[in-house]
Amino acid sequence: MGDLAVGARSGHDGPEEQPERADGSATPATSEVVGPGSDSGDGGGTKGHGGQDEKPKNPRSFWKELPLLIGIALVLALLIKTFLVQAFSIPSDSMQNTLQQGDRVLVDKLTPWFGSEPSRGEVVVFHDPDNWLAGEPTPNPNAVQQVLSKIGLMPSADEKDLIKRVIGVAGDTIECENSGPLTVNGKALNETYVYAGNTPCSVDDQGGQFKVTVPPGKIWVMGDHRQNSLDSRYHQQDKYQGFVPVGNVVGRAIVIAWPPTRWNTLPIPDTFDQNLSAAAPGALGLAGAAPLVLWRRRRLTAGNPRVSGRGTAG
Repeated sequence: MGDLAVGARSGHDGPEEQPERADGSATPATSEVVGPGSDSGDGGGTKGHGGQDEKPKNPRSFWKELPLLIGIALVLALLIKTFLVQAFSIPSDSMQNTLQQGDRVLVDKLTPWFGSEPSRGEVVVFHDPDNWLAGEPTPNPNAVQQVLSKIGLMPSADEKDLIKRVIGVAGDTIECENSGPLTVNGKALNETYVYAGNTPCSVDDQGGQFKVTVPPGKIWVMGDHRQNSLDSRYHQQDKYQGFVPVGNVVGRAIVIAWPPTRWNTLPIPDTFDQNLSAAAPGALGLAGAAPLVLWRRRRLTAGNPRVSGRGTAG
C-alpha cells in the first residue's frame, strides 16, 4: 500500500510534529498534500473553487490594444487643441523679424477661458474680422491634413486666421505722425521689434497716418514689418473701423515651436512696461470741473457783502 497522507491534526493544540526521514531529517511541511488515488493533474495548474483548474490569463495582444491607444491619443489631442494649446503656421512676412514665413507657433488658448483679455505688446492670433484676407491665396490641404489640423496635430488649416501684435486696448489713443514714433496715450514706444529698415509709422494716405481711440471690447493690431503689413491701419473703412473684436482673438502666441533652429519664446517687449494707461474719463472730468467751481465760488463771494473774508456769515 502507498504511504498515508501526512498533515492531519493529532487532536491536541500543540504544534504538529513532522515525521523523520530515514536520514534523520524532518519531512518538509506542505500547504497541500495529495494522497494516493487523488487526481494531481499534470502539475501545470492549480485548483480553484469547485475543483476546477485555473489557467493564467494571457495578456492582450499589442495589436488589439493599439486602436484603443490611438483613440485615447486623438481625444486628448482634440481636448488640448480646443482648450489648451494649438499650433499655427505663419503664412506671410508681416511679422518679420519676430516671425518668419513658415514658422510654427504655439498659441495659448487656456487663459481666455478664465477671462483674460489681450494685453499691449502680445502677439495674438485672431479670426479675420471683416475680409482682411480677401484676395489672398488659400492652400488646399488634403483630407489627412484637414483631419490632423482639426485635432491639433498639425497647424490650423483655417486660413481665416491672422497674427499681429496688440498695440492698443480699450480706451487707448494711438497716433502715428510722419515716420514716427508711434505713441500710445501720448507716450512714445521704443519699438526695437520693428523690421530693420522700416519706420514705426508709414507715410502714405491709405491709413499709415492716423489717430484713433480704441472702443470697448476691441483691440488695435499692427505687424512688426510695418511697411509690409495690412493691419488695423489699412482697414479703417470696414465695419469695425480697423479694430479687432476681443471675441475674435483665438489666443496669444507664446513660443516658436518649429523649425528647431528658430525655437524661441514670444515675450512682451520692454517698451510696454511703462505706464501707458489712459487717464480715466471721470478723473479728467473732475480735473476740468475744479477750476470752474473755484472761479464761480470766488465770484459769488466777492459779490455778497454778507460773506466775510474768512468765509463765515456775518
